[in-house]
Amino acid sequence: MPGMAPGNAPNSDPDSPQHLTGELAARDVKVAIVVARFNEFITHHLLDAAVETWAQLGGEPANLTVAHVPGAFELAVTARKLAGTGQYRAVVCLGCVIRGETDHYDHVVEQSAKGVREVGSLVGVPCVFGVLTCDTLEQAIHRAGAKMGNAGRSAMMTAVEMANLLKKIG
Repeated sequence: MPGMAPGNAPNSDPDSPQHLTGELAARDVKVAIVVARFNEFITHHLLDAAVETWAQLGGEPANLTVAHVPGAFELAVTARKLAGTGQYRAVVCLGCVIRGETDHYDHVVEQSAKGVREVGSLVGVPCVFGVLTCDTLEQAIHRAGAKMGNAGRSAMMTAVEMANLLKKIG
């Protein structure tokens, strides 16, 4: 929309760039969450924060779907199936991978992140990577709400903002 300033307000200067933003309002948005059960003692905190944030942003419970998968590796295939239905304007992927004594961590993290990114790119539905990738359990606890905010909350805010932005773009 030509002549739009930051916040999408009309701009009287036709030579100014157009600025589009997505609002943090979930009232007219349908979102899916895919959450891994592996490290559930952490992921349930991410899920709780995402659902709470959804409600705080005005989302209706009927417009939120939660799918539970075994682990982080299964997030992408489930996100793709959900995004491909055309019912959801965004998919939030939540999980927690904690480094162990083998290189398994590196493979799971890399493939999970790549898979979630590819789903969003291929389907055109924002797929938000809300997977904690931590060296220690203590780091995971902090990032799940103990000290450093909650990655589930951040992921839901990103999903709602992106869903609203892409809706404006058309």
